[in-house]
Amino acid sequence: MVNIEGDLHMTSGEGEGSYAKYSRRQTIVIDETKPVIEKAIIEVYKAILPKTMVIADLGCSAGPNTMFFMSNVINIIADHCSKLDEHDPIELQFFLNDLPGNDFNQLFRSLEKIKTSTTMYHKGDSLPSYYIYGLPKSYYSRLFPRQSVPEGLEAGGQSLSNKDNIYISSTTSPLVVKLFQEQFRKDFSLFLKLRHEELVNDGHMVLIFFGRKDEDVYNGSLSHILGCVAKSLESLVCKGLVNKEKLESFNLPVYGPSDDEVMEIVMESHMFDLVHMKLFEANWDPYDDSVDDVVHDIASSSQNITTGIRSVLESLIASHFGESILDVLFQEFRPLVAQHLEREKTKYAVIVMSLKKI
Repeated sequence: MVNIEGDLHMTSGEGEGSYAKYSRRQTIVIDETKPVIEKAIIEVYKAILPKTMVIADLGCSAGPNTMFFMSNVINIIADHCSKLDEHDPIELQFFLNDLPGNDFNQLFRSLEKIKTSTTMYHKGDSLPSYYIYGLPKSYYSRLFPRQSVPEGLEAGGQSLSNKDNIYISSTTSPLVVKLFQEQFRKDFSLFLKLRHEELVNDGHMVLIFFGRKDEDVYNGSLSHILGCVAKSLESLVCKGLVNKEKLESFNLPVYGPSDDEVMEIVMESHMFDLVHMKLFEANWDPYDDSVDDVVHDIASSSQNITTGIRSVLESLIASHFGESILDVLFQEFRPLVAQHLEREKTKYAVIVMSLKKI
């Protein structure tokens, strides 16, 4: 069984292969969703006129992206306040949340650059005071007191076989697919309930997560890339490096929903108004900014994708199978990715939505 709280975290540090080095794709997503976040922040400010505004970054991880997000928020507030004839001084509180295994040391070191980036942006204009706190805890539990946050972000005890898969693939049974879907519905519903308790009235929450463009649950981009991981593990089973029973007991705790699935859960909750929802696509290779459907350098892209996926999955795989297989596993993974890229340039589907508390 995977211990989510203890084992799920991005690869720490700042060296090659670390998540901090390989989170460029997330930077692009932040930039893509900046208008949605800006609209939510300004609407909350206008509705509440707070003296202290609390911003929570749920699943902040480590690396520069948290700094970019916080700098954007500070700049948005500063720009808006500068256009007002009169306004009371506002202070910002940032709560950075992730699981306890997250590299909070690296995260807080990277935040030293916020003052420089915001000062350069405003060139001497007064900036709101801000205070930063770490919050190491699962966001599937309560994180804050009620109405304190004005802005954000096995079945029946039986083991069911997913054959040699670690996610949903063409050989996954409909019953196992249903379990993935039900677990997502349960988790996302709980997430909405908890955030609804914490947000103030008229508070907004912007969510960004991997989803699925195709309504066919067997045809999501996560199925393709995680299928390559599963095949790599199968190869290690054949070589005697991984126990087959170990592989059969390993399922990744992720699910890529369609936008309709997400919308249905939000509507059924009766807790939030859906202000904005968009699905866009992002290349597997975080360093490929091209918009066409051609992979121009398969060797380079397959290496970039391999390093990126390893930085995300390394801790979970090491916890379940042991650290000794990591290098050989991702040596098996890279050519499988290259073969896939030769056939098609699959892209991640990213869902961004802005919700307002009812």
